[in-house]
Amino acid sequence: MLCRGRRFGGSVVESLPAMMETEMTEFVSTQVQGGVAYLTLTRPQALNALSLEMIRAITGALQSWENDPAVHAMVVAGAGGKAFCAGGDIRWFYQAHQANDPLLDQFFVEEYALNHLIHRYAKPYIALMDGVVMGGGMGISQGARLRIVTERTKMAMPETNIGLFPDVGGGWFLARTQGHIGEYLGLTGAVIGAADAIYAKLADAYLPTNAIAEMVASLQARQFTSGEAVLEQIASFTRQHADACVPSTSQLASNAALIDTLFAGASAQAILAAVSDAEGDWAAQTAATLRSRSPLMLCVTLEQIRRARTMSLEDELRMELDMMHDVFRHGDGIEGIRALVIDKDHQPKWNPPRLDEVSGARVRAFFDSPWRKDDHPLATLGA
Repeated sequence: MLCRGRRFGGSVVESLPAMMETEMTEFVSTQVQGGVAYLTLTRPQALNALSLEMIRAITGALQSWENDPAVHAMVVAGAGGKAFCAGGDIRWFYQAHQANDPLLDQFFVEEYALNHLIHRYAKPYIALMDGVVMGGGMGISQGARLRIVTERTKMAMPETNIGLFPDVGGGWFLARTQGHIGEYLGLTGAVIGAADAIYAKLADAYLPTNAIAEMVASLQARQFTSGEAVLEQIASFTRQHADACVPSTSQLASNAALIDTLFAGASAQAILAAVSDAEGDWAAQTAATLRSRSPLMLCVTLEQIRRARTMSLEDELRMELDMMHDVFRHGDGIEGIRALVIDKDHQPKWNPPRLDEVSGARVRAFFDSPWRKDDHPLATLGA
């Protein structure tokens, strides 16, 4: 990354002035000033990972602001300087599953409803994607009208690493990246930075972290009467800082032709074979990554992304809830979380252990809904 000027540090939310009227629930802070609402995730010790209570607090705030004529736009950020949001609270997922807690299913119902609300939000929703942005963090940012990344952005949909699949609308937005980048990111869970995010159209604009704090301060110094005026203020600010710092060259762009060739295969097994046969360090590292992932969820994820290309967002989110109903009951999710997060032995016992042992029938079963159409918990999305 080539930068000029000051070194960057600190948290975006450190610039929020004390004079702002603040409301807080546990791990979520909301503020309104000058016609702009600010929502901050305040769970930095867990990289702002989402709990069910946080999802409910965010949903309530967004619904309130959407109907408030004094609010014209909203800005969401993460506290602590390390993460926007690292995803869902997977440690709680494991504990809830072990306790047979019905709130585990309810978590995903409400999370996906929140993801839909953000994608269809009536007012400009602006996501400041500074630091770690993974899993559930992508779910509360990809539907934003404006997605801003920084030199600290570490973006990924890493679910196959723990035996899950890229949910929170992941199938839908990964399927809409160019070429076969969606398959590459979904299957490998690769972590990308700002340049890659912009290239893949998973981000809209870039600013260095300290410039984001200055931008927030510039918003707070004004009184806005429309959401478009807020967006224009941000656009003007980014133009002023266009030369301050530029992201490094996108590795996705450099490897785009290779990705499109290797990840076009009809099956996960065909993709792994193609990657394994390719020359170079990148291909070797990518093949090693694929071999470490859950074979079952590689196949499920590929099917999810391919199906999502022709689906509406609403139908894709309903499909994800059907899939999630199975993943903790018949998939590798609990074993992946155990190995990577709970016991940390990093030796997951995937079932089955090999790609060539994954049956088509088992993959297709993930896409069978346990609910009748009218009884689906997300039946009213888009109504």
